[in-house]
Amino acid sequence: MKALTFKSIRQIEYTDVPDPVIIDPGDMIVRTTCTAVCGSDMHVYHGRETGIDTGTVMGHEFTGEVVETGSDVKRFSPGDHVVSPFTTNCGECYFCRIGLTARCDKGQLFGWVENGKGLQGAQAEYVRIPLADSTAVHIPDGIEVRHALLAGDILSTGYFCAEMAAVKKGKSYAVVGCGPVGLLAVLSASALGADTVYAIDRIGYRLEIAEKLGGIPVMLDDTLKEKVNELTGGVGFEAVMEAVGSPDAQKLAYRIVRPGGIISTVGVHTAGSFSFSPVDAYDKNITYRIGRCSARHYMDIVIPKIKGWSRELDLVITHRMGLDQGEEAYRMFDRKLDNCLKILLTP
Repeated sequence: MKALTFKSIRQIEYTDVPDPVIIDPGDMIVRTTCTAVCGSDMHVYHGRETGIDTGTVMGHEFTGEVVETGSDVKRFSPGDHVVSPFTTNCGECYFCRIGLTARCDKGQLFGWVENGKGLQGAQAEYVRIPLADSTAVHIPDGIEVRHALLAGDILSTGYFCAEMAAVKKGKSYAVVGCGPVGLLAVLSASALGADTVYAIDRIGYRLEIAEKLGGIPVMLDDTLKEKVNELTGGVGFEAVMEAVGSPDAQKLAYRIVRPGGIISTVGVHTAGSFSFSPVDAYDKNITYRIGRCSARHYMDIVIPKIKGWSRELDLVITHRMGLDQGEEAYRMFDRKLDNCLKILLTP
């Protein structure tokens, strides 16, 4: 089959790889109907995450049609249309039972193979889904594949970010970083009842979309401190949702959150230390919440909302390309060309 594979830093290759096969009775194979480039893929692309094997199939966002099931798979049959979270989940361990599916004892991340061990990714014509019964989700009738795909990662992550921020009616919040996850955090915070959601970014077209999703755009520039003081009466925001994953974004979130407020972080951080100290956190009485989204848990929450959000979700999907254009899609996403946000790939 054809797939996008990791070749080296900033080099993705569209090439032939072996078709996936059933390894465990709980596996199933799907024919990919839609996959996508994600901001998390950039950590591998840029070499900030080390250890991934050359030739690993990239990607962790996908929908597919079931073509084969292992003997233990009971919930799915060939022909079913499914969406998957970006990690597999057993559904039975302590962490799965409490909704922390991101920390499943048996969980694996799609698109991560290291020293020959791991799980191949989804930017391919076919994908193997281990623990299929507890990982995959049927796509309900009436939901477009492109929208369902978002539930497996960025929509769930945006909702998770807003939930960690303890969004309440009548309060004002800020989102730092208006990439796809940040934009969906704006949408989710508004849906959860936030009185005002300020969307902070330095890229104009992202702020335009944030405004269409219910946010108030705030340009990130040298006058931001004065803007925040004016907007909050010098107090700071009730909570700040940080969706970037950089030291600068972390530092900014700390600066603009109110004393006693919450910083909710879903950006993938790879720095070796915090950009503020324990003393800083103590002196400001902040609550800092961070972690990988338990997408399988949140899919049950966000999928029923998708029909009502179809127009908004289409604002985040800016490009659709063939899988054979994947190398160019990575380059576009990396360099933020052509006002791109979410790039979908069709095999």
